[in-house]
Amino acid sequence: MAPSRRRGAVSGPEQALRARNLRTLFVLAGLFLLPLALAFFTYYGTSWRPAARVNHGTLITPPRPLPPLQLPYETLGASARDGTPALRGVWSLLYVQEGACGQSCQGALYFMRQTRLALNADMTRVERVLVVTGRCCERAELGRAYPGLVLIDAAGEAGAALRAALPAPDEHTVFVVDPLGNLMMSYDVRDNPRGLLEDLKKLLRLSHIG
Repeated sequence: MAPSRRRGAVSGPEQALRARNLRTLFVLAGLFLLPLALAFFTYYGTSWRPAARVNHGTLITPPRPLPPLQLPYETLGASARDGTPALRGVWSLLYVQEGACGQSCQGALYFMRQTRLALNADMTRVERVLVVTGRCCERAELGRAYPGLVLIDAAGEAGAALRAALPAPDEHTVFVVDPLGNLMMSYDVRDNPRGLLEDLKKLLRLSHIG
């Protein structure tokens, strides 16, 4: 008579099946936990952080208020907006030029013009502003190429306050000014050409002013 199997004992095939099930469980647990462990280590154990960036330009933090404009300005090749001073009341694309408007300046003005046109019905909520801090420019020629461009002459003592509030002129940089006159973002015109347009569309959609 064969001896009976002891209660609680596990046969060889059953033991192999249990071991295989445990290995499968450990593998599944590893597949689930390993990414979490790596993410935890990367975030807390290194200096890397995800770039939670939704804008394409560079934010100016905090926004830099521009002084109330008490300088003469003119709208080239078009009628000026009645009753509203420049850099107030609407969103502004601003470019600062020192001296003659050369190739880089012309490229920035073209970039500003095309971006504004691409806003379609919202284009009236945005104006283009050229601030000149030195001897510049051939106004008639600029007016023919970029009608509606607002030109502010900030040269001389009268423009000292505005020049002090603006960053140093950079031939590749266009700024965004909000309707309250705050310098809030900058863009390198050599980068993603649609970045400024996408950001402007968001700003105009969310803005209750300008």
